[in-house]
Amino acid sequence: MEPIKQSGPESCSPDINPVFLQQLRELDIPEDAARQALLHTRNVSAEEAAMYYFNKLENEEEGDDGRMFKMVFVVNMELGMGVGKVAAQVGHAAVGLYQALQENNSWREMAWKWDRTGAKKVVVQGTNVAHLLELQALAMSLSLPTYLVQDAGLTQVEEGSRTVLAVMGEEETVNSVTGSLKLL
Repeated sequence: MEPIKQSGPESCSPDINPVFLQQLRELDIPEDAARQALLHTRNVSAEEAAMYYFNKLENEEEGDDGRMFKMVFVVNMELGMGVGKVAAQVGHAAVGLYQALQENNSWREMAWKWDRTGAKKVVVQGTNVAHLLELQALAMSLSLPTYLVQDAGLTQVEEGSRTVLAVMGEEETVNSVTGSLKLL
C-alpha cells in the first residue's frame, strides 16, 4: 500500500502513512516516536513500527543510565487533617497529576517510565499554603509537572483550602524541590 500524501498544516510527512500513525497513537505511543518508528521500519505497517518502538524502549530502559522517577505529595500540615482526610487528598493529588501528565506527550512518556520503574511515591510534610505555593513555583521553574489540590470544603477543611501539592519528575530534580522535607 502506498503512503497517503496530504497537504496543508495537518499533513504528515510524505514518508509517513497517516493511518499507521493514527494506529500507533491509539497505542499511546507519542507522536514523534511513532513517526520515527514508521520511518525506521520503512512504513511497512503499524505492527512493525509498534514492535520497533517497544523493542527500542526496552533496550533504552536497560541502558537508561539509572534514571529513576518519583511522585512526591506535600501535605499542608497547618490544616490539621485527619489520617483519612490526608489519604483522600493524596489520592486526589495522584489522580489529578496523572491526568495532567496524559495531556502532554513528554509528560506521558515520563509517567510511563515512572510506572515501569516502580512508580515510586513519597508523602512529606509541608508547613502551610505559602510553603506549598513556593515549592510549586520552584518545581514549575524546573519544568516539573505539578498538581495542587483545592478541597471542596465538605468535611474537615474550608472550601478552597489547598491541601496537597503533587510533584513528579526525575528523582534528582524532584529531590532538589522536596528532598529536605520530613516524611509524613
